[in-house]
Amino acid sequence: MKPVNRFLIPAISWLIISTILLTLPGSAFPQEDWLSKIWFDKWVHIGMFSIMVTLICWGIYKKNSLPATRMRKFILVAVLCLCYGIAMEFVQKYFIPNRSFDVGDILADGVGSFLGLMYSLRRYQKK
Repeated sequence: MKPVNRFLIPAISWLIISTILLTLPGSAFPQEDWLSKIWFDKWVHIGMFSIMVTLICWGIYKKNSLPATRMRKFILVAVLCLCYGIAMEFVQKYFIPNRSFDVGDILADGVGSFLGLMYSLRRYQKK
């Protein structure tokens, strides 16, 4: 069995933390009205997914992948993270008490994935 790239350990850890947070029952969250007024939930999704994409791309970069293939890998990472976000919305709808499917969360996941991709391309792609 091939060992895990040690540079992907932060990304794997963040994926585990994100999965735990996304599968908490709805009753575990505060019911403050002012949080919904500032779309706090959407900002959390944007942050979670931008960090996730950035950490995975960093692991790919540190593994010394070829610059010619790095951009394709980064784009694939962003798309897969968005797919993960969509899948988690279905998990929340069907398996997590007091949670529901929210298209707004998917849009926020997409924005976060895109921001993580843009940051990673600017930071790790050599010109």
